[in-house]
Amino acid sequence: MDSPKTQLFRPVTVGSLVVPGNVWLAPMAGYTDAAFRSVCVRHGASLCFTEMVSADALARDNGTTLRLLARAPNETLTGFQIFTASAALAGAAVRRIREMGAAIIDLNCGCSVPKVLKANCGAILLRTPKLIGEIVKAMKAETALPISVKLRLGYEGNTLTYLACAEEAVKAGASLVTLHPRTRAQGFSGKAQWDHLRILKEACPVPVIGSGDLFTAENCRSMLATTGCDGVMLARGCLGNPFLFAQTNALLSESVHEPCLDARERLETAMAHLRMLAVSVGEEKACRDMRKHFVAYTKGLEGGSALRQSVVNAETIADYDELVTSYLRE
Repeated sequence: MDSPKTQLFRPVTVGSLVVPGNVWLAPMAGYTDAAFRSVCVRHGASLCFTEMVSADALARDNGTTLRLLARAPNETLTGFQIFTASAALAGAAVRRIREMGAAIIDLNCGCSVPKVLKANCGAILLRTPKLIGEIVKAMKAETALPISVKLRLGYEGNTLTYLACAEEAVKAGASLVTLHPRTRAQGFSGKAQWDHLRILKEACPVPVIGSGDLFTAENCRSMLATTGCDGVMLARGCLGNPFLFAQTNALLSESVHEPCLDARERLETAMAHLRMLAVSVGEEKACRDMRKHFVAYTKGLEGGSALRQSVVNAETIADYDELVTSYLRE
């Protein structure tokens, strides 16, 4: 019989889709663009999700929104995430994107950004499980691709609706449920309540993916081992640390793997990330956008604070190169 640790690394079957591994990249607004997804794929992410996009904007062929769904050359499996409160708009969005190379289409039911909530989207949907079902049904009617939903525990701390939301979504045709076990009211404060992942897994007939407080490979192994969920979805833990995918894959499959945490490899990866970003959005914008990623890549490095302060004034790739080269030389 296989050991428990060996069994923790495994493929995940989502409808007609078989994802070869169970360590995935979560959708994160402002972060999971094609360049960052490319880096994560290179380091072992089996499935990556785009930033969430508005179903309404997709239905109107908004160019900026469509560009958010551009895929990196090395991406083979990409999940597209939409947000909406309208079944009709959800269906229209799926019609627009079903031929754009998505492997799976996800409905966001957890975002708590004020402008999303004001549009009655994201975490607001946790209040109305039946509406989630209606939206998923409309999405499923437009495509043979798997449909998934990403949930939180509930909108308010004293009203947990995730089981009802998952039930309605699955009845409507969802092939996967992802749960971040915090409420909308919690945001990212406190601890993720992993026990609810176990409860959901026991109740749910489709695969369940867990998210929340996954900052190390050991965290990921612990979540899988204690909750029985089918996979993990990395978010904040992999920012500046895409090496976490390879480390987790290795730990779950009992492989030998040296942590990629030395300064040189981290900074060389950051520079490769910057160059890919420049191809997508142009050098000037890439150098601005990269600053937030650079903060994460240099977190914990000796002398990293001074390096981060210098990067604020970097306007070209050559500026970044000079700063990194000087740092490594010193």
